[in-house]
Amino acid sequence: MARSLASRFPKRIWVDLLLYPAHTLPTAAAPVLVGAGLAIHDRVFAALPTLMAFLGSWLIHVAGVFVDNHELLRRHPRIVEHPDLSMALEDKSLTLNQVKLAIGACLLLALPTALFFLKVGGPATIAVGALGLFASLGYAGGPLPYAKLGLAEIVFFAMFGIVAVAGTYFVQVAWLRATASPALSSFASPPFSAFVVGLPIGALVTNVLIIDDLRDRHFDALKAWRTTAVRFGARGSRMAFLSLSIFAYAAPFAFWAAPGFGAWVLLPLLTSAWAWSIGRTVWTHDEPSALAPMTANASLLSLTYAALLALGLALA
Repeated sequence: MARSLASRFPKRIWVDLLLYPAHTLPTAAAPVLVGAGLAIHDRVFAALPTLMAFLGSWLIHVAGVFVDNHELLRRHPRIVEHPDLSMALEDKSLTLNQVKLAIGACLLLALPTALFFLKVGGPATIAVGALGLFASLGYAGGPLPYAKLGLAEIVFFAMFGIVAVAGTYFVQVAWLRATASPALSSFASPPFSAFVVGLPIGALVTNVLIIDDLRDRHFDALKAWRTTAVRFGARGSRMAFLSLSIFAYAAPFAFWAAPGFGAWVLLPLLTSAWAWSIGRTVWTHDEPSALAPMTANASLLSLTYAALLALGLALA
């Protein structure tokens, strides 16, 4: 039975369980959209580096997901966290070498974006990319995965809320400088807003991780991962989720009050009912079957919130 399941559904194995497009695509795109929206507001938007920033972000993100699953299957073969993956490995329709090749393919495909950023922005942009690579691959890979140290939420918040947004903004400015664009005639340096407008996105993407960790806390405990759900239990994890949600929906009011932005930055509040629905499920349900769909929902919420915030920034 296991052999027939794994052989008949290779798409489910490679797309739904390894690529996670419903998770990786929205969360990779969300901070890039905000960085682009702020650049439009400041009249320094450039389409090509924005697209390259998204491609680099997504490919590195997917490589990290592959590493996560590779390390799960390699280090903890007796922990059946994803039964279909375990069956496919036993069935030989999936091998660890294939997953390694997928990791390498993602990094190889991301190489042109790295070369582009090196040419446009110099070593500073490569440093940002290297930080993103560490954050993605170091979650579960390497000699000391930071998920084991209890640092995953902090890293996710910083990377998706600060580094990815500011990095997207920076590469647009670097591109305009490299092409001697007149848009930079009065531009001195990236504004402080480039480092703060993405904070609610960092909060919402971190909530995606929290939902996953809440659902998988029993498996994570067996792996000795010090997630919030493992250290503080389901209630502690839900309190963290609630705190980040409140922060995300309070942030637009702070942006509105700040100089230079108008009421358009309140557009993300249109998603508040959706956020409430997800939060209610996370707070009241414990069974994996109820929590599993919430990760994709929360990912799409982060993307929709980001798109509305980007639009608000562009119009403000």
